[in-house]
Amino acid sequence: MNKTKAIELLRNNGLWVVGCVLYSIGVNCFSVPNNIAQSGVTGIAVILNHLFDVPVGTVNFALNIPLLILMMIYLGKQLVARTLWVTILLSTALDVVAIFAPEYTGDKILAALFCGLFQGAGLGLIMITGATSGGTDIVARLAHKRWPHITVGSVVLVADAMVVTAGMFVFGSIESGLYAIILIYVSTKVIDSMIYGTGNGKMLMIVSEKADEVSKAIVNSSPRGVSIIPAVGAYTGNSKNILLCVARKHEISGIIKTVKSVDDKTFIIVSEANEILGKGFKKTI
Repeated sequence: MNKTKAIELLRNNGLWVVGCVLYSIGVNCFSVPNNIAQSGVTGIAVILNHLFDVPVGTVNFALNIPLLILMMIYLGKQLVARTLWVTILLSTALDVVAIFAPEYTGDKILAALFCGLFQGAGLGLIMITGATSGGTDIVARLAHKRWPHITVGSVVLVADAMVVTAGMFVFGSIESGLYAIILIYVSTKVIDSMIYGTGNGKMLMIVSEKADEVSKAIVNSSPRGVSIIPAVGAYTGNSKNILLCVARKHEISGIIKTVKSVDDKTFIIVSEANEILGKGFKKTI
């Protein structure tokens, strides 16, 4: 193993440990004491903990074992190794944190919000390394491999809905499911913001007959670069150039003003850029 791979492995393990601890804080401090029927395999573990007082982490690991075996058979050993290790870390963290974590039993809406925040942050740290914590993600991948027309997201949605519904019956509370919806929504938003950014990235496609002048003006007046793509107008048949530029949201108005000052006949398309990787933006892990 070379030095670069060793550093990457060490960094990934650090992110996994921190991620698993944050996730476990969300479960033990906010979900378990408030009987919030969260989703996934951990949600099943929380339900079984309520019924039989069994450790959440131990149950989480036990439920993942058959899924990991199926994953190894149908999806390959390489993918299983990383998932198994993260599952062990998460299951251990769930039981260890349960010993020390204080239980919050106040406002249940606050409990759902903070549970989603901690779980989303934890899963986000795990997922930005390309790893998964197992559970319904394995079920979704297996189902998609068997039935390619079924999307991974739809399988996860159905599985999570079933777990949340089961939790509502076990806890005897419709509110438990409603709090779970808040939890899942917050968690999803946190994960998306960590993986794809906060949504403040924009992409500009600028069609101009003065491409060289416009591109130089953008480069000189802003910290952003420009790519020039040759194009032909379908109606006129004239050769033009499309300028491609990505920038942060607060920079857009200034760039458009610069472009218009050079060519007031230019055609500009502004669209969302959910994830921008590279210099001046987000770096890859």
